[in-house]
Amino acid sequence: MFLGEVIGHVVATKKDESMTGQKLLIVRPKLVDEAKPSQFRDGVNTIVAVDTVGAGEGDLVMFCQGSSARQAGNLKKIPVDAAVVAIVDSVDVLGKKVYGKSSS
Repeated sequence: MFLGEVIGHVVATKKDESMTGQKLLIVRPKLVDEAKPSQFRDGVNTIVAVDTVGAGEGDLVMFCQGSSARQAGNLKKIPVDAAVVAIVDSVDVLGKKVYGKSSS
């Protein structure tokens, strides 16, 4: 599993019939910065992932890829390679808070 920030969404009106009704999010992976382990740095790629938990833009999420993605929700028979499986509340690395969801 990986951490990432939801930075957008995808709308596709023409798609595989099994994908009908699936919410698609654009996720940018977040990595612990080796130079400053108490903060994240952005990954270099973006991923389109099926949302199984109701995430939205700006959320820090946990996502999985490959065959593991099809274990989430009812995705077993759907051609997906990435799925958002959790919305993250907080992350601590080496005893320091790297991320904490604001209560707004």
